[in-house]
Amino acid sequence: MSKRKKRREIKESTMKLPGVNYELQKILDANMDEVSSRRRAREAIKDIQLGIDHILFKAPCEGLIMKEWYEKNSRGLEIFCKSWLPPESRPKATVFFCHGYGDTCTFFFEGIARNLASSGYGVFAMDYPGFGLSEGLHCYIPSFDRLVDDVIEQYSKIKENPEFHSLPSFLFGQSMGGAVALKIHLKQPKAWDGAVLVAPMCKIADDMVPPKLVTQILIGLAKVLPKHKLVPQKDLAEAAFREKKGLTAFNVIAYKDKPRLRTALEMLNTTEEIERRLNEVSLPIFILHGEADIVTDPSVSKALYEKASCSDKKLKLYKDAYHALLEGEPDETIMQALGDITSWLDEHSLKHTQPSS
Repeated sequence: MSKRKKRREIKESTMKLPGVNYELQKILDANMDEVSSRRRAREAIKDIQLGIDHILFKAPCEGLIMKEWYEKNSRGLEIFCKSWLPPESRPKATVFFCHGYGDTCTFFFEGIARNLASSGYGVFAMDYPGFGLSEGLHCYIPSFDRLVDDVIEQYSKIKENPEFHSLPSFLFGQSMGGAVALKIHLKQPKAWDGAVLVAPMCKIADDMVPPKLVTQILIGLAKVLPKHKLVPQKDLAEAAFREKKGLTAFNVIAYKDKPRLRTALEMLNTTEEIERRLNEVSLPIFILHGEADIVTDPSVSKALYEKASCSDKKLKLYKDAYHALLEGEPDETIMQALGDITSWLDEHSLKHTQPSS
């Protein structure tokens, strides 16, 4: 038997996803470094994704106004954006999502956004350059500051739309997106009315960081091999999800390889910067974190809560919960966390729409 035929038979026998035939599996198994492969894979599987058995996709979404579009930014990169608006009513406020490391706004967040839009919020999301459906080398962050500037540019355009300009606006950051949201706030201290931070990446948990000697070697290598996938890392899906681990395979355009050297260095430097600047956080914040999270450190969420200079701050820790608080927990925990987020947004939206006495 030829090696090529043997490889094909092995691949046919190891199909991961229900409802996926061999031809579709070939699309999903393509190298996702280039955006064309990621877009082709997402288009091929999006209906299957939304049909999986997960509580996030069971909320009714009839009447919601959903739109997807691509837009070139000032650096000439084509950025994928998506919006979810409530039916036939002015949104209570706008919510701008910042996704996590290696992730996209087109899978699990679809369910979160539908829930928020059904509660009356205008929700906007984008894939960062190099992530999801946006142009760029997959999961390569040459500069975290530049990534944050790209997000600010995109979201500022939406906020300037006359339809949304007068509405309260909130950031919603998950994991690495929590670091993005905090950096946005530090660059725009007066531009936002609050932030929801779910397991924010203010510090990478010690268990997820290579030993110091290895880290020093990798920092040196990052200068000459910035795009190489060399950073040792535990299985993030295994570490982040307490339940529903098998469903992460459906997130086909998520980055699943070892971190690129420059990306890992930028994330490490960013968390160190944020940890130094926690006292500069001055906007209303709601921090949610699983007590059993071994991906991002819940103790630093406690430090953020204690050190943030704002008086309007709230921290909620979820007993036994892992990192993927809104995706990988029992249904009751997911719905409780979503309910807590909606209640906080309701309270803070009302503050901005009530006439001052």
